[in-house]
Amino acid sequence: MTLLPLRPDWPASARICAGTSGRAGGVSRGAYASLNLATHVGDDPAAVAENRRRLRLDLALPSEPHWLEQVHGCAVVTAAPAEEECQADASVATLPGQVCAVLTADCLPVLFCDRAASRVAAAHAGWRGLRAGVLEQTVARLGEPAELMAWLGPAIGPQAFEVGEEVRTAFVEQQPAAAAAFVPSPAGRWLADLYLLARQRLAAVGVTAVYGGHWCTHGDAERFYSYRRDGTTGRMASLIWLAGEG
Repeated sequence: MTLLPLRPDWPASARICAGTSGRAGGVSRGAYASLNLATHVGDDPAAVAENRRRLRLDLALPSEPHWLEQVHGCAVVTAAPAEEECQADASVATLPGQVCAVLTADCLPVLFCDRAASRVAAAHAGWRGLRAGVLEQTVARLGEPAELMAWLGPAIGPQAFEVGEEVRTAFVEQQPAAAAAFVPSPAGRWLADLYLLARQRLAAVGVTAVYGGHWCTHGDAERFYSYRRDGTTGRMASLIWLAGEG
């Protein structure tokens, strides 16, 4: 069993290694069962450390992933081994062996690479981060948008993500076309399509080669963690890195 069961369906170079972990294959118990990779959700630290060790071994990672202290903002940092997690919601790498990583359990993970296989990035994009511009900031760090590919990993689907009027207004005020990503819910609120919002914002900055975007973490408890569904739960990791030459 691989600990990275979801991998991008993009036409990227073989040097691009990427994907998202699932729930299976770890040692965490109870609400965190079993491959929780987050240290901030209340799980046993020893279990998280073992899960991360298993991930490194299973994927033969070239280095420890650059774990972030995610704050639903738009800061982008360069991935590098660090003793402490820094506050940011995206990281980029231009050297082989630097592993970009984001943790999610309903928010949208977005992985990036360029066609020349010279740079990669991972971004954490919940609705707050999307509105704040985390995808646009990540693209700005990567260079020519027309040369980029993006993969939308598992997130809460449009049939499950109910939000208030303030969320819809926040997006539509920035980009009127965002209205298409919201439909009325039976409860008198709105159902939001994170995948469509991300595609719109990527297209607006010139990234049109976009893949993935067809899962729902909320509706698939066997494969995915979901904060909206369970409250206390684990986190999955979406990772990307450049393999060395040869």
